[in-house]
Amino acid sequence: MNSDDATVYPAGADDPPAARSAAGSATRAIPDPDVVLLERLAAARERVELEVAKQVVGQKEIIELLLIAILAGGHALLVGVPGLAKTLLVSSLARSLRLKFSRVQFTPDLMPSDITGTEIIEENVATGRRGFRFVRGPIFANVVLADEINRTPPKTQAALLQAMQELEVTVGGVTYSLDRPFFVLATQNPIELEGTYPLPEAQLDRFMLEARITYPSPEEEREVAGRMTSDQMEAVEPVLSGAELLEFQGLIRRVPVAPSLVRLAVQLCRASRPEAEEAPDFIRRWVNWGVGPRGTQHLVLAAKARAALDGRAMPDYEDVHAVALPALRHRMVTNFEAEADGQSAEDIIRRLLDLSQEWI
Repeated sequence: MNSDDATVYPAGADDPPAARSAAGSATRAIPDPDVVLLERLAAARERVELEVAKQVVGQKEIIELLLIAILAGGHALLVGVPGLAKTLLVSSLARSLRLKFSRVQFTPDLMPSDITGTEIIEENVATGRRGFRFVRGPIFANVVLADEINRTPPKTQAALLQAMQELEVTVGGVTYSLDRPFFVLATQNPIELEGTYPLPEAQLDRFMLEARITYPSPEEEREVAGRMTSDQMEAVEPVLSGAELLEFQGLIRRVPVAPSLVRLAVQLCRASRPEAEEAPDFIRRWVNWGVGPRGTQHLVLAAKARAALDGRAMPDYEDVHAVALPALRHRMVTNFEAEADGQSAEDIIRRLLDLSQEWI
């Protein structure tokens, strides 16, 4: 699906009829191979959820958010208190994708070379000469689980920055490319502050989504208690290959977006910046720094991925609203006045979403 295949609407023109649910018209605007890909993606999503459900009870919304990030080529931060199966969820999802998986347990003494790899001196037995050989670290995988990422100092956290943004690692002056696809899925404990190092804003901004995992319902917890204490756990079977994921990632980039949807995403992000003309009074009062342009891009990409996961060829306003909180809340920096008034970044974004009804 290239720019010649999709329907183009002139600037200032109205969106196509029924823009809120324009999947039908969008399907006619894309080539047949991409329609088939959409159907394959929707079917694959169901199979992945079934496989993950063999070991993880419930958490369908979190699984959807992680899949959105993966399909859009982004990274995700999974936040939740201990014991909610964050690590199990990520590892089960990785196994369902038939990808190389590595887990890094972040600790205060973890060094950058423990992530990226290091050069060692090696002697050639035949010649007796010594030379350096690079030993790859766990970052050289398709899915990297950064477990409890806030337990390691900023110097080590920064070792992920180049990999997450540039998909490459530089060690000893030599740059090594990472395999595609590549995702960092990090977990974080939000309540235990002793011995932790909050992620710097620059690194938070590189996570496409922040998914907040909550306690299970009573029914789900009963199932967890029964299933996890038995010896009959089912193994997760792989569903998708790396090549298929790359194919789906290309599809997400080709999904068309209505001009009004792009305007909505831009308006939401600009309104979060206290210095912008579009900012309402409560933003100027409670926010120090709003969402940057990377957040706008990630919001649109996440909406496209959410629509494609459902087999829809075009996102609608519901998709933007559904992904706005996980895409934006970790990018907003509130001030002391917001804390005094009991307003979190999530509360402020909800108020912006309420206002957005007037922009549509």
